[in-house]
Amino acid sequence: MLERYFIPLAPYALAALGLLVCMFLTVATGSEIRRLKSTLRGRRANEASVGREIEIKVAELSERLRETEDRTGIISPPVLPQSGLNVNKRSQVLRLARRGERPENIAALLGLPRREVELLLKVHALAASGSGTNS
Repeated sequence: MLERYFIPLAPYALAALGLLVCMFLTVATGSEIRRLKSTLRGRRANEASVGREIEIKVAELSERLRETEDRTGIISPPVLPQSGLNVNKRSQVLRLARRGERPENIAALLGLPRREVELLLKVHALAASGSGTNS
């Protein structure tokens, strides 16, 4: 008798059980989706607030940089003239003088003071004539 009633009902019972499992999974999935959406909204709000904080900090730093640039522009020390005569410049002055260039032209070409070029040429002339060593 048990076989007579329960065996024909077994497929329907399994189908009903399958439907119940599907409904449970659907509800559980919907619940998980709502939870994830809530978490995502919280993270987005947090990221937005962090982004605003970063923008404020960048604006503050930009303002401080502008102020610092303004202050250094006003208080900057005067630019000292470059000590002009190194060995390379000296050899260039002497080479140009041998070619017949005038001291004014040499000074302009090399970016040196004219008096410095004249002094170098005089010292070189004295050293070449030998009068500087036998005084």
